[in-house]
Amino acid sequence: MITLAIVSGIVLGSMYGLLALGFYITYSVSNTVNFAQGSSMMLGAVLCFVFAIRLGWPVPVAVMLALAACAVWGVLIERLAVRPFVRAGSDAWLMSTVAVGIVLENVVLFTFGKEPRGFPSPFSAGGFEIGGVKVYPLQAAIPLVGLGVALGLHLFSQRTRIGKALMAVVQNPDAASLMGINVSRAVTWCYAVSTVFAGIAGILIAPLYTVAADMGTLFGIKAFAVAILGGINSARGVVLAGLVFGLTEALITALLGSSYTNVLTFALVIVALAIMPHGLLGQAGVKKV
Repeated sequence: MITLAIVSGIVLGSMYGLLALGFYITYSVSNTVNFAQGSSMMLGAVLCFVFAIRLGWPVPVAVMLALAACAVWGVLIERLAVRPFVRAGSDAWLMSTVAVGIVLENVVLFTFGKEPRGFPSPFSAGGFEIGGVKVYPLQAAIPLVGLGVALGLHLFSQRTRIGKALMAVVQNPDAASLMGINVSRAVTWCYAVSTVFAGIAGILIAPLYTVAADMGTLFGIKAFAVAILGGINSARGVVLAGLVFGLTEALITALLGSSYTNVLTFALVIVALAIMPHGLLGQAGVKKV
């Protein structure tokens, strides 16, 4: 039972970390976050299901089209639900991003239906055993993809010209603008990337659960908790917090039952933040006066 919980926790934790990286990206560059991240995860899963299962398109094509649609969705969120309020000096983007997520969920509910659908995957069969527990290829792939995305993000920000430009925006947007960097475009790209990360998480997790219009709601809330727990300005902290959160959740479920999972997990998050207000690896913001 413990081994099964650890395997499940690593899978869930990797998915939470992948979603939370989306919060990290947008916050680092623009000091805003996309509270529609959970619905973006759902969008990726639903579109991939429609393209691959209903329309019968090849899975790679379905995945690419679904992620492209997620990127477009991220651009629309930034342009329509975030940028106007940021330019006006308002924090209303908080509620605006929540609202667009709810709108998307209801649109999918009316078009896709309210019944959860199973998403068969060739990677959900076969597998190998660890400590007497059977691990399916998809379960092994999710942590690898999550860590691979985190590593790719780190290398992109450190080794590429665009990545270095984004880091310049993080350090000082005004100075970056004076150096010829289009800050508004950088923020838009970050929102697109964050929703692509959410779409990847949705596509990966869908075969292990079900595809439904409301599948991303709780995942999005937990991913935001992970982002805060890890330190939303630290990519490494976010990934680490995702694994810790997933393992904690799975172990509580295995030892005490699912009735206690959310209560105890979020209670532990509160305790952890009381001890470490800036998260596991986060840093306090510096205000210039």
